[in-house]
Amino acid sequence: MTDRLRVREIDDDEGRRLVRIVRRGSGSVVTWRRAQMVLLSAQGMDVAAIAEVAFTSEDRVRDVIRNFSADGFDSLYPKYKGGRAPKFTLGQRREIKKIAKSRPADHGLPFSTWSLAKLADFLVAEGVVDDISHEGLRALLREEGVTFQRLKTWKASNDPHYQAKKARIEHLYAIADRLRRTAPPHHRPGKRSLMRH
Repeated sequence: MTDRLRVREIDDDEGRRLVRIVRRGSGSVVTWRRAQMVLLSAQGMDVAAIAEVAFTSEDRVRDVIRNFSADGFDSLYPKYKGGRAPKFTLGQRREIKKIAKSRPADHGLPFSTWSLAKLADFLVAEGVVDDISHEGLRALLREEGVTFQRLKTWKASNDPHYQAKKARIEHLYAIADRLRRTAPPHHRPGKRSLMRH
């Protein structure tokens, strides 16, 4: 059965404001994704289709639509709470680590690298966590062995032969390393022979 939940009637000004948020693609990922869902609902798309386009659950889409219908644009902006950092379950920690090591494009996001702010927003938007501070996220990633530097410098090659070339280079390094370990000491590169007169 098709879910017929639709966002309330949206006037022209609200429509233009939603389009600006979605097109700008900067700022909070939470706000961008929520605006996208509301806009798609206003255009007549059903909940299941929106969930597929937004890479999220139908329940999350329903929540966003109901919240916007009740509270308007205020519902698009995340409300972060202060205080002591929350404890995360093993399942949450694994999901956070998995998402942190993925590329934003894999989740349909309009940017190529994660920042702490964007990653935190996305985790909240996806319902992985209810709230997470940037410092709390940095600490959790450190504990899980994911360095923030690695997140910032993610690069993907466009070369279709990249994996084969990478494997070949790694193979050559392995051969060179094996040769270096088995060569007599006075034949090792970079070492001065002690046998010299």
